[in-house]
Amino acid sequence: MSSEIAIAVDNLSKCYQLYASPRDRLKQMIYPRLQARLGRAPQKYYREFWALSDIHFEVRKGETIGIVGLNGSGKSTLLKLICGTLSPTTGSVQTRGRVAALLELGTGFNPEFTGKENVYLNGSILGLSEAEIDAKYDAILKFADIGDFINQPVKRYSSGMYVRLAFAVIANVDADILIIDEALAVGDAIFSQKCMRFLRDFKKHGTVFFVSHHAGAVVNLCDRAIWLEKGQAVAIGPAKEVCEQYLARRYQSTVRERQPANNTLSPSTVDSDTRAKRLSESRDMRMAFINSTNLRNDIQIVEFSHEKKGFGNGGAQVDYAGLEDLEGKRLSWVVGGETVRVVVEASILVECRSLIIGFNIKDRLGQVVIGQNSHLDSCLTPVAAAPGETVQAVFCFRFPILPRGTYAVDVAVADDRHGEIIQLQWMYDAFILESQTSSVMGGLIGLPFDSIELRNTKVETANEF
Repeated sequence: MSSEIAIAVDNLSKCYQLYASPRDRLKQMIYPRLQARLGRAPQKYYREFWALSDIHFEVRKGETIGIVGLNGSGKSTLLKLICGTLSPTTGSVQTRGRVAALLELGTGFNPEFTGKENVYLNGSILGLSEAEIDAKYDAILKFADIGDFINQPVKRYSSGMYVRLAFAVIANVDADILIIDEALAVGDAIFSQKCMRFLRDFKKHGTVFFVSHHAGAVVNLCDRAIWLEKGQAVAIGPAKEVCEQYLARRYQSTVRERQPANNTLSPSTVDSDTRAKRLSESRDMRMAFINSTNLRNDIQIVEFSHEKKGFGNGGAQVDYAGLEDLEGKRLSWVVGGETVRVVVEASILVECRSLIIGFNIKDRLGQVVIGQNSHLDSCLTPVAAAPGETVQAVFCFRFPILPRGTYAVDVAVADDRHGEIIQLQWMYDAFILESQTSSVMGGLIGLPFDSIELRNTKVETANEF
């Protein structure tokens, strides 16, 4: 294997023996041997299930590979084979460097041990000596951020605490290859953001295998992707292309499943007046239904906190960030589609020539779904500030419709010094948005459309004559 290759998978297959009952398992242990001694052809008391079939690929050092596919497609099996926790039926897997993996919850943990004891257990499994774990223990504890629970048995942990501790260990073992399964899906929003920031830093020098049902996260994070379906590699290539193919196949399958068995009324048999009437009635019924229920895009706002982490040279301090209505009233709840203001207030601690303030709204995987800053406006009309002064940025817009989930808002203050952007303070997760309900049909966000119309222009032209 070339020194530039981190993982080499050659004709890899994995077969499981599935038994209809425990009795058949016992028969398989005994009867085939007896049948062979008697000169008969051994009988199988199981059926074969090929979780993976003839998988072949290579991963270069520094690459980030995403794996997409439905449940049961073989993603977790492939990861376990790469980690060495499973043995292949045929083919081979070669890895170069230390491998650290976050697979199913609890993997590598003893539920009876405390969190601290499991740090040493998991660290030793990953190849660290006790002295090395001693040196990294404080960093692991800080990353996990589970407080006094570190001294409690992990059987009392929530799934989120499991993930925090497990990820903290693999983040501090100086691995060459990181393998992350869908386990991150159970973490809270703030910790997920921290993990995604770590992965983006790690991929600058290490190799990452990342499994997610969220194709957007794979496109955002990965260089290449592998699409698995029923144990076979359907496509291997650039992440964007593979994920587009995967989503197209899923969409086609969904359309086929939802298509009615027969149509009792063809659209062509209904005149335009009838269609317009039915459309109007449908709209009225839908609006009446929405207004009588809670099926709006209701978004709760978790208040700003000064204790959030970030980076910068310390030249500014963000004092407040949040959503307000047009009259300046701070909001704790917003509905997608209404006009709001994102307000950022900051204290300036150094001399600034041309201030820039901005914000990003990120989903739970760290993808920026909305971003804006005052750079264009500050270029045309620079805003200077001296130490001790305060500044305020106001961004007024119609709030988008967010799919259900948790979103974090980063805010930043910078200074444009003759074309060089100096970051004064970038605050991660300044406040959180919890989208409770949503009408988004697809995509990262939904736009609040005023109206949607469909016309047959050829028919309208003919009617004019």
